[in-house]
Amino acid sequence: MSSCDCNIIHEEAVEKARKLMPEESKLYELADLFKVFGDSTRVKILYAISDFEMCVCDIALLLGMTQSAISHQLRVLKQARLVKYRKNGKSTFYSLDDEHVELIFKQGLMHINE
Repeated sequence: MSSCDCNIIHEEAVEKARKLMPEESKLYELADLFKVFGDSTRVKILYAISDFEMCVCDIALLLGMTQSAISHQLRVLKQARLVKYRKNGKSTFYSLDDEHVELIFKQGLMHINE
């Protein structure tokens, strides 16, 4: 376990970090965003739709799950603004919400593959 053996406070470093620290509410929002990534089913869905859009039926078949289970997870992903959808007749197609989501996801994959 790492600890600091010195009794010297590095006030300049502490003050710089304090000035750069986002508001508490923003840090809670960020923590909530990362919690959404804490479910393997949601991560699989994000991966499935990372290159092209898919409907619930297709995602359910791909992941071997029920459409109801996929719909539930997509609802969570929509609330977190990680996915968007478009309707085409009776079908609804899902894709990543924007390039930020794609970047977060791909950076995470790069990190674990290092």
